[in-house]
Amino acid sequence: MRIVIDAREYSTSTGRYISRLIQNLEEVDEANDYTVLLRQADYEIYQPKNPRFSKVATKYKEFSFGEQLGLARQLRRLKADLVHFGMTQQPVRYKRPKVTTVHDLTTARFKNPAKNSLVFAFKQRVYRRVIKKVARQSAALITPSEFVKNDLAAYAKIDPGKITVTPEAADPITATPEPLTGLIGKQFLLYVGRPTPHKNLERLLEAFHRLRADHPELILVLGGKKDANYQRIETMARHSASKGLLFTNYLQEGQLRWLYENCSAYVFPSLSEGFGLPGLEAMAHGAPVVSSNATSLPEVYGQAAHYFDPEDTTTIAAAINDVLTDQKLRQDLINRGHEQVKKYSWRRMAEQTLAVYRQILDQKG
Repeated sequence: MRIVIDAREYSTSTGRYISRLIQNLEEVDEANDYTVLLRQADYEIYQPKNPRFSKVATKYKEFSFGEQLGLARQLRRLKADLVHFGMTQQPVRYKRPKVTTVHDLTTARFKNPAKNSLVFAFKQRVYRRVIKKVARQSAALITPSEFVKNDLAAYAKIDPGKITVTPEAADPITATPEPLTGLIGKQFLLYVGRPTPHKNLERLLEAFHRLRADHPELILVLGGKKDANYQRIETMARHSASKGLLFTNYLQEGQLRWLYENCSAYVFPSLSEGFGLPGLEAMAHGAPVVSSNATSLPEVYGQAAHYFDPEDTTTIAAAINDVLTDQKLRQDLINRGHEQVKKYSWRRMAEQTLAVYRQILDQKG
């Protein structure tokens, strides 16, 4: 059978999921043939290692009219027995057998102040309709957590039995640690990721301001590429005269590893997550994790994180302070984190995904 994987997100943050899926499918599937659909910019990055895998470039971007018409035509020409879309956005008129991975419903629920409000509102309305349509059209759906499975089933009003949970995994960073010179010997908290509203960084900053009263030398490191949302957060912090903040901009792998290995705590204040990979990555590198108790995070982190209510800055500050001041709790979190990470595997995720493919292809006959 021929399976097409839509990998247009190959080099994005979501792309880690799709790249690890392809990498491991090359190792576990010896029966089917695969075509990997890539943007031109990623075409040379992905090099198949299994002769059953080939690649095709596409010019059709996500959230475009061309995607709805041109990509549908391209997929039909490929004559796939099954297409796996690694994201919700896809040609809704493509009616042949397909699997869709839904990572979360964040885009349907939260605004993005960095975007034009009218344009974003229109796209969000379209996206909400697409989610429901795709959920009903797909032969099967994949989510990274039970939380997203239940959330999607309720949102799209579909049978949860057509949804399979395939948890993701953390990749230990192999690059040599690169210290950030201004942080050597300093006590600091770490957050790495996007600064969009659902990440809840405004409340984290307020909680950090409270913590500085008892920990005046403490630093909060916010790691991630400086986009319009990070600039908004930085401007807000400057106007409130907040001290002890470090905005790193883009981090090299070695720098990120050093931050994980040397932070006093990794803090994850998010209001909504489909899985929460950064917290698992932090655990893999020995950081104690202080996390929001919202959505999928307790499911994914289990007993390996110290939790708080993300809408209450007092409890955020208190939970972080617990880890800063209680050495036994800190060490317990580090030990539990190492064990928690072992529960997840990209290879297992690929095997679970392959089982979904086989079920659909067997039904197709």
